[in-house]
Amino acid sequence: MPAAEPFAPFLARRLWPARPKSGWHGRLLPAGQIAYAVVRDLAQGQLNTHAASLVYTTILSLVPALALGFSVLKGFGVHHSFEPMLLKALEPLGEQGVEIVQRLLEFVDRMQVGVLGAVGLALLFYTAISVVQKVENAFNEIWHVNQPRPMARKFTDYLSVLLIGPVLLFSAIGLGASVLASDPIKQLSEYRPIWVLIDTATSLAPFVLVAGGFTFIYKLLPNVRVHLLSAVIGALVATAIWAFAGWAFATFVRDSTSYTAIYSAFAALILFFIWLNVNWLVLLIGASIAFYHQHPQYMPIGSHTPILSIRSRERLALSIMALIAEAQYRAEPPLSTDDLRRRLRLPEETVSRMLDALAGGGLLAPTTGEPPRWLPTRALETTSLTTLLEVARTAGEQPGLEFARIPAPPSVLDVEGRVQSASERILDGLHLKDLAARHEEREDERAA
Repeated sequence: MPAAEPFAPFLARRLWPARPKSGWHGRLLPAGQIAYAVVRDLAQGQLNTHAASLVYTTILSLVPALALGFSVLKGFGVHHSFEPMLLKALEPLGEQGVEIVQRLLEFVDRMQVGVLGAVGLALLFYTAISVVQKVENAFNEIWHVNQPRPMARKFTDYLSVLLIGPVLLFSAIGLGASVLASDPIKQLSEYRPIWVLIDTATSLAPFVLVAGGFTFIYKLLPNVRVHLLSAVIGALVATAIWAFAGWAFATFVRDSTSYTAIYSAFAALILFFIWLNVNWLVLLIGASIAFYHQHPQYMPIGSHTPILSIRSRERLALSIMALIAEAQYRAEPPLSTDDLRRRLRLPEETVSRMLDALAGGGLLAPTTGEPPRWLPTRALETTSLTTLLEVARTAGEQPGLEFARIPAPPSVLDVEGRVQSASERILDGLHLKDLAARHEEREDERAA
């Protein structure tokens, strides 16, 4: 795969200068880099594709998901807040939003969960969780996670999102309404400063709930450990974008009388689809912001697979084996992929690919714990560096394009033989244990 052309190269050079900036410019630079990375991902279409896919899945599973959520909320006695919440979510659609909510609730009322039977109930759960699964897949791609969560964890985590999340959300709404309606609060609100404070808190409450919901989703759904601070930052920015998008969309709906005249009865449905797409896009943008905040090393490359040159692969393989050998000789706990990523300051995907290559070459093996840690499979004293470099060089060869299949004239074969002989002669007598020894010597020199 060829290296991707940089997006807006002039802007990229400004945001990643050769020399680090100081002062206020240096402090604002990370925010500009994150904004650049998110806009680049939008321009390249990855987020838009996921948003469109989620809109399609939402349309198919909207009524079953609402029916399931309504049944759970009814069991907890907080279902009375269901319709106002839907009306608030579709408020930017204006009158069309009210019509859509009424139609949706009619469908939900007609769907009787108790008479569905085992097969019908299973299909109901499947259609409801399909949206959550699609969101997880999108988040995993944003977070460069190739390993989906186990089926048992999917079951528990998805149920948390579908069942526990709505109950907590609507309970918080009901509790807030009860507090505001209590006599002590009414008495305090007679004082103007307190009234202003309560009015401000009431106005901000929907945005706080949205930010809390975003944070919950960003923290739970990706199949990777997400730092709380990164999830909160992504949620706050996504909430601000969502609020602005709602205002802009409401203005568009109010002023687009010709749109309604052209599409007639389909106008409400089309506007609903567009608003769904905007909401999913905002959710994915917040996930990207959280990812780039936690992993700034990915900002220059985005969603593209990092491509290493041959000498970079060799250096990475040598560095990984040096760190693992050093940990073993010092009787320290084995290193995980995240430990190696942090020490090497490289994208996790790059480190994982090399670890897989070294494991495929019979040099490393992961432990069975969580997270997996890496151990040598051969004696460090007898495994030559020539073997290690050979594994690094041959990693990633595609079937049908192996080294031996590429034709070469005798002159090329002669040069390759000379290079191989020279490399073996220079590395003769050097083994993996020497990497640890040399690494410790450099550390001692730095300490001195």
